[in-house]
Formats: sequence, C-alpha cells, structure tokens
Amino acid sequence: MAQLEAQLLEMRKPQSTTTAVLIIGGAEDKVHGREILQTFFNRAGGQNAHIAIIPSASREPAIIGNRYMSIFEEMGAKQIELLDIRERQQCEDLNVQKCLETCTGVFWTGGDQLRLCGVLADTPAMETIRQRVQCNELTLAGTSAGAAVMGHYMIAGGGSGESPNRSLVDLGTGLGIIPELIVDQHFQNRNRMARLISAIACYPDRLGIGIDEDTCALIESDGTLQVMGKGTVTVIDPGEVTHTNYSEVTATEPLSLHNLRLHILGYGDRYHLYKRKVLSTSHLQK
Repeated sequence: MAQLEAQLLEMRKPQSTTTAVLIIGGAEDKVHGREILQTFFNRAGGQNAHIAIIPSASREPAIIGNRYMSIFEEMGAKQIELLDIRERQQCEDLNVQKCLETCTGVFWTGGDQLRLCGVLADTPAMETIRQRVQCNELTLAGTSAGAAVMGHYMIAGGGSGESPNRSLVDLGTGLGIIPELIVDQHFQNRNRMARLISAIACYPDRLGIGIDEDTCALIESDGTLQVMGKGTVTVIDPGEVTHTNYSEVTATEPLSLHNLRLHILGYGDRYHLYKRKVLSTSHLQK
C-alpha cells in the first residue's frame, strides 16, 4: 500500500523537462525535502542550470541571497550568480544584462514587493526576464514578495480577517509576468481571503490566486497551473459575477459580490488559467 501511494505521489509531480513559472506562497521548505526548490532547480536545467538569484525585495539581500546560493550549490547547479541589485541603475549594468540573457533560471526572494518593483520595473533587466519567460527560454520563480509581483496589478499591502472592503487592500502595479493574475501569498496562514476578494472586486477582469506557505502554483506555458507543496492554492474567479456594490459603497463598507466562483486546489490539482476551469485528475502529468 505504501509503495502504491509513493508511486501515485511520483506520478502527480510536475514534469522537469521544460521551463515554467513558479509562484511560491512563502516559507518554502529549505531544509528537508525541498520539493518546491528542487522543482525550480530541475526546471532551470538541473545540474546544467545557470541560476540568477535576485534578492532585491529583501532588507538583507546579501544574507538571503547567499542562503539560496548555498541551497542550489548543494543541489549541484552548474553556475549560480547573486545579482544584488539595490539601485535601478544597476539594471543597466552589462554584467547583469549578460547574466540575464544567458541564465536558465531566475529566482526572486521574499521581502517587500514595492521594493522589488521599485528596483526592477521598466528596466532593461526586467524586459529581458519578461521576454525570455514569454519565449519559454527561462524558468522564473518568486516566493512571498517575489510571488506578489507576478501580475500586472499586485497587492502591495493591507489587512486581514475582516469582511471584504475597499480599504482592506492596497493595490499597485506589479511586474506583469502573468498579467491576468492578482496574487496573494501566505494566504490561509494569514487569513487573507477577504483581502484577495477585495482586490478582485476592484479588478473583476483578473483572476485571484491565493497561495499558502510552503506551497507553489507551477504554471506551464500553456496556462496550466499545478499545485505543489503542503498547502492549497485558492482560485477566485469573478468571470460570472452578476452583481457587485463596489462603486456604491464607501471604502470601509462591506462589499457584496454575487455568483463569485471559488476553487480550493490541493497537491497535484490542476487548473487552466485561460479556460478558467479545473482539469480532471486524468490530466495529471506523469
């Protein structure tokens, strides 16, 4: 029985042969199985990987950057570079540009998403990353703050534990890797359901993705999302909302949204971002 369960678990793991975008809810396992980080490493080329770590979101970029460097060194990456970018001018540095043009994986650490966007947005470095991801030449991962910036709009801050209302969430402009999404992280761990619903009420043409800690939404180039890790990925789809009072209430009054669709996805579950539907288990990759 245990052997069968192990085989089924292995079958449900994402394939490790093509590039992908990994959106990680934060606090991913860095010590034991390291499944999420190992998957990033595999998708970036395994032992042939050339990984660029960008810790710009962190208050202590050198410390957090070196921690990830040690992890990927232990995994056996061919080359690892720490791009300690703290000022926008550094994004025009020829060595930075060369690294981003040749690396096989980029990893954005946690910290402050506003700091990360302030450094990278509308720079040659960011344009290179975006173009290479779109051309399936680069595997990109972002954890915590590095996850929050993945959409065109991002959650920059806010509260938790209240009824949805406009004052509950601070919104900004993200880095637009997957523009259709609004991502929230540390999701169930910090009771952020109302915050994400409030963000989606503001931008009902987007799809809300809430990712728990030590959990990853791995997104393939065709728009397929697959869940990895210990928690869940929450999908909030406003595509069929029939009514909202968003424009009628004050910033602190509760929001109402009718016919909002909600999916809670666990390990191995898959969802198509563009078709906006859950895929059956028969579609799980082997």
